[in-house]
This record gives sequence, C-alpha cells and structure tokens, in this order.
Amino acid sequence: MDPFAPPRPAESHPAFDRYGPDVPAHPVVLSIPHAGRNYDSDLLARARVRLEVLRRLEDRWVDLLALPLIECGYSVIVARAPRAMIDLNRHEREIDPGMVADLPRDMALRTSQKLRGGLGLIPRRLPGAAELWGGPLPWAEVERRIEAVHRPYHAALSQLLHAARDAHGHAILIDLHSMPPLPPPGTGGMAPSLVLGDRFGQASSGRLMTLAGDVAAGHGFLTAQNHPYAGDHMIERHGRPAQAIHALQVEVDRAFYLDMTLERPGPGLGRMQALVSALAQALGNELPRAGFAMAAE
Repeated sequence: MDPFAPPRPAESHPAFDRYGPDVPAHPVVLSIPHAGRNYDSDLLARARVRLEVLRRLEDRWVDLLALPLIECGYSVIVARAPRAMIDLNRHEREIDPGMVADLPRDMALRTSQKLRGGLGLIPRRLPGAAELWGGPLPWAEVERRIEAVHRPYHAALSQLLHAARDAHGHAILIDLHSMPPLPPPGTGGMAPSLVLGDRFGQASSGRLMTLAGDVAAGHGFLTAQNHPYAGDHMIERHGRPAQAIHALQVEVDRAFYLDMTLERPGPGLGRMQALVSALAQALGNELPRAGFAMAAE
C-alpha cells in the first residue's frame, strides 16, 4: 500500500480531485493547482523535450503536504492535469500569441511578466529548454484545454469557497505551491523557507497574513511576504475580502519536504505537513474570534 496515497476523493474530474464534503466542514479550503501528474500521450507527442523537463513545471509532491488535512475532513481540490498542459494559476487569456497557430484576430489577450518569461497559460519555455513544444497549438486545442480543465477547476473552487462562506460566515483559500530554494537576501542572511502572498493586501485581511507568519515562526520557519511571490491569478480571482472570502498563496521551499534530489518525499515531509495543518487550523479560527470580539464590544 502506498503510504502517500490520499483517501478516495469525493469527486474525481479530469481536471481535479476534490476531497471533503460539498459544504466544507471548515472555513479553510485548500487549492493545489500545480500538483497534476497525468501526462497523456497527446501532450507528450507534442513536446520536443523529455518528460523529465516537463515535470520541472510541477510543484513536485506538494499535494502530500495537505494529506493530514484531507484525512481530517478539510475540503481540498488538487489538480490532475499537469501544468505543462495548462496553468490554472494564469488568466485564461494570458496567452503567448506565438504559441497559437490560428489565434482569432479579435481575441483580447492579457500580458504579464510571467507570460513574457515563458510561463503563460500554456507554458512555453524553461531555463535550459528554449522551447518545450514542437510547434504552435491550434486554437481549438487551447480552447479545449480551457473548457475541459481551467474552467471546471475554478468553478469547483468557487463553489467550495462560497459554500464555506455561507456555512461559516467567511471562507479562507490557501493556495498551496512549492518553490525552488531562494538565494539568501545578503551576506550572512537566511533565505525564507515560506513566501506568503496576498497581492499586497488585496486578496486577504492583513490579520491572516500576520497570523500565518507567526504560525510559521512558531514552527521554526522564516517567512517573506509578497516577495518574490505576491500571488497570481488564483488568489486574484477568488480573494474577495469585502465578500468575506479571503485568499493567501503559500509558497513552500521544496527542499524542506523533498529529498536531496528534489524528486521524492524526504525526511522533512512530516514537519512541513504539521506546519500546513497548523496554518489551516489557526487561520480558520482567527476571523470568528475577531468578529465575536467586535460584537461583544
């Protein structure tokens, strides 16, 4: 039996696996959009690089960090489609026109620094791999991926967040990612092992950002806020503090839970699982206490 296998999902869709009840038992909902590992034969046939290169786009095994929360009944949505196919953390119009053979002339596209760096809705390149694909995609294929993967994932996540808000008075999205180790900020400095992003206060209450940093510090982890990762489309789209739906992106240094090759789960997995569980529990308890205190006054 695989010790890392999660329980059977409550819903399994080609785009995602959803764990937990339709109405979340907790105000915190987790999204793990870059954990997909289902590479189909069509995707691999289009690639001009080996599978190992495409897998560099993954947040390798980061879904394992949510396993204890899944077992405790938290609502968690985990991508099945790989990021190489379509990036769920990009706007569906964040498309490199050079990636599409017959892009409609009237298509309004969005640009971004990530897109210009090769990491748009359909990732184009990585360091050491100038071009990932053998040629441009037909627009019909891009549309198919949006309809089959991108929109269903975001619709399911939105439904969970609104159900959590309606049930608990507020909802908090933890958008969970992993990152390569960061360089130290200066001579003698220590690099953060977590980066917390709320799009500079736009996606979440500042109370939650502060609390998340305090929880991480209590577990012995150094954090940074909004640099170099402030959060992207996922929390921009779903974070609505004025509507009692908050969203935080959590980037975890994968060296803390993978082995030395950064390929397989390592000895630090349990410690990082404990941190992610503590974050979810603390964030879920923070806003009700604040609301009750204000009402009592």
